[in-house]
Amino acid sequence: MQCEGPDSPHAFDIVPLQPRNGTLDAKCPICRGHGQWNTEIDLVSFRCKRAVCDYCLGAGWIETGDDPVGHPDIVMTPDGYPKWVVAYDPRRDPEQLPTETAPAL
Repeated sequence: MQCEGPDSPHAFDIVPLQPRNGTLDAKCPICRGHGQWNTEIDLVSFRCKRAVCDYCLGAGWIETGDDPVGHPDIVMTPDGYPKWVVAYDPRRDPEQLPTETAPAL
């Protein structure tokens, strides 16, 4: 079964709600607190492929004020090694999300 996005009837089947970690204010309006949704479900084994929400970056919760939002990121150290850091971005409105365009045939 294919799910076209978070508005599909089975998009959130067997996808748990993300716990609120205390730094974010409200459930994401796109994924409704799940952080991801099903894009494809096998109805026999219930194995699925999932898409991560671009708006909340998979957290399921969003910042409603003007505080920057932290997310895990990888940067290159001066020695040339990758390093995990927390990157901070300004809060985005759903209208500011990049729109996906279909490739021209």
